[in-house]
Amino acid sequence: MRVALVGNPNTGKSTLFNLLTGLNQKIGNFPGITVDKKTGFSKLPNQKIAEIIDLPGTYSLYPKSKDESIVFQVLADQNNPSHPDMVVLVADATNLRRNLLLCAQVADLGLPMLLVLNMTDMAKKEGIEIDANKLAERLGIQVVAISARKNEGLEVLKTAIANTSTVCTQVTSIDVAVFAPEAINAVKQKINTTNDYYALQVLHQHEHLTFFTPKEQEEIETIEKENGFESSKIQGAETIARYRYLSAILKDVVTDTGAAKKFKITDKLDSILTNRFWGFFIFIAILFFIFNAIFSWSAYPMELIETSFIWLTDLGHAHLPEGVLTNLLLDGVLAGLGGIVIFIPQIAILFALISILEDTGYMARVTFMMDKIMRKFGLSGKSVVPMIGGIACAVPSIMSARNIESWKDRIITIMVTPLVSCSARLPVYTLLISLVVPNKMIFGFLSLQGLTLMAMYVISIVAAILVALVMKFIIKAKEKSYFIMELPVYRMPRWKNVIFTMYEKSKTFVLEAGKVIIAISIVLWVLASYGPGKRFENIEQKYTTIESTSKDSVQLASLERDKAAEKLENSYAGILGQTIEPVIKPLGFDWKIGIALITSFAAREAFVGTMSTIYSVDSGDEDTATIRNKMRDAKDPETGLPIFTFATSLSLMLFYAFAMQCMSTVAVVYRETKSWKWPMIQLVYMTAMAYVASLIAYQFLK
Repeated sequence: MRVALVGNPNTGKSTLFNLLTGLNQKIGNFPGITVDKKTGFSKLPNQKIAEIIDLPGTYSLYPKSKDESIVFQVLADQNNPSHPDMVVLVADATNLRRNLLLCAQVADLGLPMLLVLNMTDMAKKEGIEIDANKLAERLGIQVVAISARKNEGLEVLKTAIANTSTVCTQVTSIDVAVFAPEAINAVKQKINTTNDYYALQVLHQHEHLTFFTPKEQEEIETIEKENGFESSKIQGAETIARYRYLSAILKDVVTDTGAAKKFKITDKLDSILTNRFWGFFIFIAILFFIFNAIFSWSAYPMELIETSFIWLTDLGHAHLPEGVLTNLLLDGVLAGLGGIVIFIPQIAILFALISILEDTGYMARVTFMMDKIMRKFGLSGKSVVPMIGGIACAVPSIMSARNIESWKDRIITIMVTPLVSCSARLPVYTLLISLVVPNKMIFGFLSLQGLTLMAMYVISIVAAILVALVMKFIIKAKEKSYFIMELPVYRMPRWKNVIFTMYEKSKTFVLEAGKVIIAISIVLWVLASYGPGKRFENIEQKYTTIESTSKDSVQLASLERDKAAEKLENSYAGILGQTIEPVIKPLGFDWKIGIALITSFAAREAFVGTMSTIYSVDSGDEDTATIRNKMRDAKDPETGLPIFTFATSLSLMLFYAFAMQCMSTVAVVYRETKSWKWPMIQLVYMTAMAYVASLIAYQFLK
C-alpha cells in the first residue's frame, strides 16, 4: 500500500518519515518540477510493506508556494504515480486546532486516513491533555498519539496503518456546496466526480493542476466566470466554517491548563526581544556573542589540532622512506586535510549557537522584526529565512526560497543570498584575521578579532540588501507579496538536537569540503612538484653546484628553502599563478594567492588547503611550522616586505566576501531558476563586486 504523510510545517513529519523508513529511502523530484520527493519503505505488522511518501508541509490545501501545490495535485489525481491508498495526517499536539484545519480538508476529499498526534510529550509538559478516543469518535477516523522525537508509539502507529481500510468511511466535516452550488455542480458533471469538495478545489486551483488539458482548463474557467465564482471570498468563508466545526469537535477533547502561563512568559519575553527599539540592539548583541565565541571558545581545540598535524608530519618525515609517495602524502594530502580539520571547532560552535536560536523560537522573531525593513529593499520577511540560513550555507538556503510566493521576491532572494557570508568563508576569515588583527580585548570583554569577524558578516549582509535594492528597480513584476508567519512559544532548546546538529554539520563540512580539498591538494601537489621541460633539472644542477662550494650549515638550510621556492615558481602551478598575476597584482595578491583563487572556485574552503599545500611544497621537507606562521613569514621577493599585510589581508577577505566561488551554488541556482541566465548574471556581478571592493581596499590602505 502507498501511504502519504501530510501535515503542517514543523509538526515532526520528516522525523516520523525517517523513523518509519530508516535507511530504506530515496530523494528525487516530483515529475517536471524541482520540488523534492522523499519516498521510502516501511515494514508493517503481518509482513505488510508500505511505500511512504513525505509530501511537502502545508497549512491548508490552498497552496501559497510551488511546494504546497504538490499536496493537492498528488491527493486529487488518481493517475499520479504518487497518489496514495491512504493518508497519515501528522498534527502537532501542542497546537491541535490549527493543525486540524488541514485534517478536515483532506477528510472531505474522501481519502482513507488516520490522524497522528505528534509531540504528545511536549503537550503534556505544557499542560495540554487530549482525549484521543473521544477525538477519534467525533472525527470518524483512527487517532494515534506518538512522540517521534522520543520514538514513542511507533509500533502502535504501524499497526494502525496496517489495519486502516482503503475504503473511506468518515463523514464530511462541513457542507461546502452552499458556497457555490451552481459552479460546484457544473464542475462535478464536467470532471465526472460525486465529491463536492474535490469540485470546489478544482475551481480554486485548476490553473495549477497539470492533469487537466488546456481545453478542460478553459471550460472550468468558463464555469467560474458564468457563475461569478470569487475564489478568495469563498476560501475565507470556508475557513471560518471549518474553525466553527473544529470548535465543536474539540470541545471537552482538549484541556489546556498551562496555556495562560505558557503565553504569559512568551508575551513578556516578546515585549523585550521584539521591541521596536531594543529588539535590534539585542539581536546585534547576540550576533556579536556568536562571533566572539567562535574565536575565544575554539582557540584551545584548534591549537590542539594544529599541533597534532605538525606531530603527524614530523612523524611521517622521520619514519617514512623518502620519495614521491611520502611527499605526496605529507605535503599534499596531510597538509590539505590539516587545513580543513583545524576549523571543525569553529564550524561546530557556529552551528550549535544557530541551532539554539532556532530551537528556542528566537530565529522566528528575527524574521518578524526584519520584515518591514526588508520590504523597503525589494524583499519580504520570508527572504530573511534564506538569508540567515546563508550564514550556514547558500545551497539549502536558495532551495528554501521556494516558499516565497512572489516570483520577483524569490528571484531577488536567490540572487543576493550567496553574498551573505557562509560557513565556507569562515576558515578564510579566521585565518586572515589571526594573521593581521591582534588578539586583544577592548574594554576588557570585547575581542578585537571577534569584532573584525562580525564586521565581515555585517558587510556581506549590507551588500546583499543594497544589491536587492538595485534589483528591485531592474526586475519587473506585477504581483504583490505578503508575509504570514506563526511565532512559536519560547521553549528550552533540545540539547540532543543541538549536539546532533553540531555533529552532522561538522561531519558534512569535513566530508563534503574534505573530498574536494583532498582532491585539489593532490592535483595541486602534482602541479607544484613538477614543471615543463628541464626546468627542475636545471634548478637541481644550479643548487648542487652552489652547495658543493658552501660549508656553512645556516647557508645550506637557506639554499634548501631557496631551491624549493624556485622550483615552485617554475612548476606548472607557479606558471599558472604567474599567468594571472598581472590581473590580480593591483589587488595586492601574488601568484600564490592567484592559485588559491582558482582552486577556491570548487569550494571556498579550498583556500586554506591550497595555502597549506603551496607553503608545504615551498618550504621544503624539514620546515613543519604551522600554516599561519608560514603565511606570516612569507615575504615579497621584490620588496622584502611581508606578503600578508593588513591591506592585502583585508583586500583578500573582501574578495572572498563578494566573489561567487562555489560551483555548488551556481548549480543550485540553475536548478531552481531552470535557466543559465540567472547564475551567469550572478557570477558576473559578484566577481565584479569582489574585484572593485578589493581594488579600492588595497589601493587605499597600502
